Amino acid sequence: MWWCVFFLLQSKKKGLSFEEKRARMMEIFFETKDVFQLKDIEKIAPKEKGITSMSVKEILQSLVDDGMVDTDRIGTSNYFWAFPSKALHARKRKLEELESQFAESSQKKEALQKSIEKAKIGREDTAERAALVEELAALRQKKEQLKAEIDKYRECDPDVVEEMRQTNKVAKEAVNRWTDNIFSIKSWAKRKFGFEESRIDKSFGIPEDFDYID
Repeated sequence: MWWCVFFLLQSKKKGLSFEEKRARMMEIFFETKDVFQLKDIEKIAPKEKGITSMSVKEILQSLVDDGMVDTDRIGTSNYFWAFPSKALHARKRKLEELESQFAESSQKKEALQKSIEKAKIGREDTAERAALVEELAALRQKKEQLKAEIDKYRECDPDVVEEMRQTNKVAKEAVNRWTDNIFSIKSWAKRKFGFEESRIDKSFGIPEDFDYID
């Protein structure tokens, strides 16, 4: 699937990076189209995705924090689920935010560099120049951090994502497929927990007019 194109190319590496673990955990949700408790994922992740059970909770929480996995408390238990369209939009928003910060940091760095060069002309080191150099070093560090964050969220091939978004037929089929999945999850929840449909809709944020598209 498109989600793991990049990671399949690195399958021979020993161990998994934090980003690879995140991607593989998302595969669990996308491939099974199911709702899980933490204990379920702690059993599935090591066996099927090579993610150590001790790191499951941390990885899952990072995905929840980034808005890529949804969670809700039903009764005394927490449940987790994820849909591809929401994960894609969350990642796109995060990328836009990081790229904006990166551009701003680059502009500040360039302005500071010019100020330092100007301070060098006709004078020895001064407190002003020392302060500028220190601020520039901090900006360089921040810029590298932002770049690392941007790289982390570029887990999908942009060309593939753009093609998926531009192809109306594929998009329509995908929406209806996931409509099927949501109806299946609702049926599963009603059978397993005896919940009323209205309660399920409220818990999962499903609108009353939710239906297939023509």
